[in-house]
Amino acid sequence: MKVIRVRRIAVTAVIILAAYVLQTSVFPALAVANIKPNLMLIITASFGFMRGPREGMFVGFISGLLIDIQHGDMIGFYALIYLIAGFASGMFKQMFFDEDIKLPILLIAVSDLLYGIVIYFLMFLLRSDFDFLYYLNRIIIPEAIYTVAVTLVVYPLLLFINHKLEAEEKRSASKFV
Repeated sequence: MKVIRVRRIAVTAVIILAAYVLQTSVFPALAVANIKPNLMLIITASFGFMRGPREGMFVGFISGLLIDIQHGDMIGFYALIYLIAGFASGMFKQMFFDEDIKLPILLIAVSDLLYGIVIYFLMFLLRSDFDFLYYLNRIIIPEAIYTVAVTLVVYPLLLFINHKLEAEEKRSASKFV
């Protein structure tokens, strides 16, 4: 049982690190009008949605901490935002159906929109930058659309990995019964 738990943690860590590397090195080259998708938010919301609030918070905290280390002026700012996004996504675990991709896409789109709004209010509005409609039209909505487009590719991959890990956990659990 411990080996299965360690394997899940290792696979989750590899996914987070791979997403971080892609978001910081590859996706800036794929930016359209200086807008790039938020892969870390996709990972956070997906893990929360598939595995529950606890794992969503864990993945969100680690993802946010990685972003804080590279970009943030304060350690913990993005970690808190991603932690809340992972928890909120995890609250929808009871509604999780493998075949239905509409709810995860909607959840990731809403998470990205709220993420953009929170960033605006905490980073720009507090510095007296009152042009919210400009920020909404030029950054928040295009980023949400781009993130949803990337979600169509990334989410099925994460779902496949989750299925493999759950099948392995069930096989391991049936050996002890």
